[in-house]
Amino acid sequence: MKIDVQTLQAKAAGSIELDESVFGLEPRSDVLHRVVRWQLANRQAGTHKVKERGEISRTKKKAYRQKGTGGARHGARSAGIFVGGGVAHGPRVRDHGHDLPKKVRKLGLKHALSSKLGGKTLIVLDSAELKEPKTAALRKAFADLGVKSALIVGGETLDENFSRAARNFPEVDVLPVQGINVYDVLRRDTLVLTKDAVEALEARLK
Repeated sequence: MKIDVQTLQAKAAGSIELDESVFGLEPRSDVLHRVVRWQLANRQAGTHKVKERGEISRTKKKAYRQKGTGGARHGARSAGIFVGGGVAHGPRVRDHGHDLPKKVRKLGLKHALSSKLGGKTLIVLDSAELKEPKTAALRKAFADLGVKSALIVGGETLDENFSRAARNFPEVDVLPVQGINVYDVLRRDTLVLTKDAVEALEARLK
């Protein structure tokens, strides 16, 4: 399938043939969900921790007699029911990450790319380069392209001027092609790929 290629000034720059095995799949929400969940789980620090009953330094002296008070029996002030006592079944330091087969990760990226093409929110640029790192110039380019919230993926190396100018846009992410991932593709409204990025993705995902 063919798609038009544009310049950064939204002018026509020919067309490019996209591989249907990478960009032409019917997106499956279950695959996308599995990959996004795997990404976010691996991102969690897992450093949350509370003190449990065995870690609380409180008196172990019996608070009151066993019977006759009408209250529950307690043998230590470290019980979770008391103020300052340990927390029952609280969070512990652990790794939230889990395994996901490489085939599923690869398939998830294909489905994410296909969803952008199918939703007509995929733009292909001949290049993403600026002569100067000027925010005003990039703001005009984004307005010409109709881009507000976007992930922009360049080749193996990014243009320094373009990257620096794009930092001033909170809803625009810029990544080299090796950093593209399902979560970042889906979290932005528009996916912008350079021709170099398209060629690298097709070579990687075929």
